[in-house]
Amino acid sequence: MTSAFFIPTVNLMGAGCLTDAVDTIQSKGFKKGLIVSDAVLNKIGVVQDVAELLSARDVATVVYDGTHPNPTVTNVNEGLAILQDNQCDFVISLGGGSPHDCAKGIALLASNGGEIGDYEGIDQSPKPMLPLIAINTTAGTASEMTRFCIITDEERHIKMAIVDKHTTPLISVNDPKLMLAKPASLTAATGMDALTHAIEAYVSTAATPITDAVAIKAIEMIQANLRQAVKHGQDLDAREAMAYAQFMAGMAFNNASLGYVHAMAHQLGGFYNLPHGVCNAVLLPHVQRYNASVSADRLRDVAKAMGVNVAHLNAEQGADAAISAIVALSTEIGIPSGLAELGAKVEDVPILASNALQDACAVTNPRQGTHEEVCAIFQAAF
Repeated sequence: MTSAFFIPTVNLMGAGCLTDAVDTIQSKGFKKGLIVSDAVLNKIGVVQDVAELLSARDVATVVYDGTHPNPTVTNVNEGLAILQDNQCDFVISLGGGSPHDCAKGIALLASNGGEIGDYEGIDQSPKPMLPLIAINTTAGTASEMTRFCIITDEERHIKMAIVDKHTTPLISVNDPKLMLAKPASLTAATGMDALTHAIEAYVSTAATPITDAVAIKAIEMIQANLRQAVKHGQDLDAREAMAYAQFMAGMAFNNASLGYVHAMAHQLGGFYNLPHGVCNAVLLPHVQRYNASVSADRLRDVAKAMGVNVAHLNAEQGADAAISAIVALSTEIGIPSGLAELGAKVEDVPILASNALQDACAVTNPRQGTHEEVCAIFQAAF
């Protein structure tokens, strides 16, 4: 079996590494960058702080702060117009997964032209995107270091999955100082997103020894640190541990891909504009219960990584223990219990299931299901 391993060229980690990042940007000789962020980070001064650090190094910037929580085709086009009007030679994404994905879409179109929908699917672009430096402010999506770009098509009410080696950022930056004091609800949702990445990558049909190693370590670190990060947002050690954990989960799924949890969560986000991490958290135990008939051995490993004593458990018992551990963690950190609580509607399940089966993430789920079976998973999650 052959495999490829994708990761940014440079990955800066740890408290205070933002300074290293702006020094690295200066050393690359870039002249003018588009900072892609959101209105909240701009309002509280984080965008200005980064812009001033770059200005002190003779790197000019302009800002697009219109990114939605689920970035849209319109967001990409708006940001692209600012980039082109200002003749920017690189892009900086600043925030969580939403600005990163929006920036990837902008940078991809800046190099390749056309519409962002032209690149839906796997490796549809002919050329690398404009250089992207991704500065992370949450511990969850790992979009700062992956080749995944998720953009909502407002007309079709779906999330397009763009999985393309050309959307891998040049530099990723994970400074946990930027993650301090994030709301507990956001920390919980992004942390469960990271856990989903690791588990889906571990049971994926494209898993390799490399992705297995980082997926299991990520699960162990999330189990050990997410509760503390949620309860005590100023705990720098917990924040740094979660930054490493979500990065390793990203390494895993960036190369082993994902499964039905993400394929289904993308539809909920596109249809109802729901938060991605929360959708993943709600769906995760239900999808793994469906997968357990073919991946029980692997789910037993997940249970062990989540702190369960599996010494006397067979594969099936271990899979059940993994699912119970996922539910327990999710409940403890305040994740909603079901899709009905999020406002999803049972009558929409057939179209949600149809779209999920067409999502690029569905391909590597360990158990391939029928439309009826995917509908049943959705219904169980209500």
